Amino acid sequence: MKAKKFVAGFTALAFAALVLGACSSDNGSSNSSDSSAASSEVASSSTAESSTAESEAKVVAGEAMQDGTYKLEEKNYSNGYRVVFEMTVKDGKITESKYDNVNEEGKSKADDTEYEKNMKDKAGIGPKEYIEQFNKGLVETQNPSSMDVVTGATHSFDSFQNYAQQLIQAAQAGNTETIEIDNGADLKDGTYTLTEKNDKNGYHVDFSITVKDGKITESNYDNKNADGKSKADDTEYETSMKDKAGIGPKEYIAQFNEGLVKAMGEEDGSPANIDVVTGATHSYHTFIIYAEQLLNAAEKGDTTPIVVDNFVTE
Repeated sequence: MKAKKFVAGFTALAFAALVLGACSSDNGSSNSSDSSAASSEVASSSTAESSTAESEAKVVAGEAMQDGTYKLEEKNYSNGYRVVFEMTVKDGKITESKYDNVNEEGKSKADDTEYEKNMKDKAGIGPKEYIEQFNKGLVETQNPSSMDVVTGATHSFDSFQNYAQQLIQAAQAGNTETIEIDNGADLKDGTYTLTEKNDKNGYHVDFSITVKDGKITESNYDNKNADGKSKADDTEYETSMKDKAGIGPKEYIAQFNEGLVKAMGEEDGSPANIDVVTGATHSYHTFIIYAEQLLNAAEKGDTTPIVVDNFVTE
């Protein structure tokens, strides 16, 4: 397992892909609004306590999750295991999370004492611990992106975040059909797109990847306003965030896109191999979750545009 290269100062994540906390005015044109929006992004990238406030905040956009049990399964085994994941929603809340890695006999990786020992010796943690932490964290926070990163299991954590996000999208639609992930399949040529439905601080994610000859040749992640203008071109937002975090959207958006193409060009390439961008961890984890989901679409060759009815809170 490749270790993700963490930059110092990385702490608990803000809710990027789902419940987007600390939501201020959606008008991003004024200086005060840009300053507030930039402050929100910086705070959510560095404040562990924000996840509790976010989970209790009032949702002002995004379809509520419908009660039911939602399932996701990987088709293919990797190192003898594949993911099976079940999430239960009651009264619009996640009440149970059953994420696991199972072998062909249906036995959990958490019960594989040899695997546990080998991984724990190398990474300081094994599946017995991190699987429990993933499930507990999702129920507690109600969103994958505000969970604390589990050191030593970052690849599994990124996969968990992606799959939890897809299950929440299914719960919003009330679609209880099992989501099938063709993990490890060759990427099919085409253009794959994902767009957030709702603006937060005046912007939403607009993301596409292009696959040619089985490789990602282009990544176009962006944050756009209602007029289709990029956050990278918002000079007031750029200045305000850069003053507070040392980096702005003009820089980190470019780094995300360049990093994905480079990472996926490597052997066993994965978005999890992209360096965390200091000062923009909130946006970074949104990017990783959505990149993983677009890769799942490319593995299937499904070019149907993905629309995320992202939650926005106040």
